[in-house]
Amino acid sequence: MITVHLQNALSSKTNHQGDPFDASLAEPIVINGKRVVPEGATAAGTVTQAKSAGKFKGAASLDVVLDSLTVRGTSYKIQTTSAGQTSKGKGKRTAAMVGGGTGAGAIIGGVAGGGKGAAIGALAGGALGTTGAGLSGNNREISLPAEAVLSFKLTAPLTLKPVPTHTQHTEVPEQ
Repeated sequence: MITVHLQNALSSKTNHQGDPFDASLAEPIVINGKRVVPEGATAAGTVTQAKSAGKFKGAASLDVVLDSLTVRGTSYKIQTTSAGQTSKGKGKRTAAMVGGGTGAGAIIGGVAGGGKGAAIGALAGGALGTTGAGLSGNNREISLPAEAVLSFKLTAPLTLKPVPTHTQHTEVPEQ
């Protein structure tokens, strides 16, 4: 699971399919007790669907995916489930949360210090968590403010470059 904070607001009214967005990790990715990706690492994504609510009928929808994750200065292409939200048509003020993707999941691989990197396994399913998102009053548009929390699952493995181990050679003078 990759949980991020949005860096910019997204809306079914103002965003369009293909629009990029920036995010940062809301919590570190930890494997076998070892922090492999720190909290605050940058991520980027794309709006895969943005549909504004109609004047008299029609639901609004907003779907997004994560495309990349930057770890220790290296950007990695990633594939995730989509996270989305759909509002009901006129007269309905409830929002339905939807997550894309199903199938068999895989475990998250481990990391050994100075090893070949972290293999973050493909996980199935989709999830969306939002802070302050949704519908209010007569507004049927979907609005995700900056700092909204979204959760995604990887759908393809990711291998991280190993953390460089710096060996310092300190000479001790003869006494």
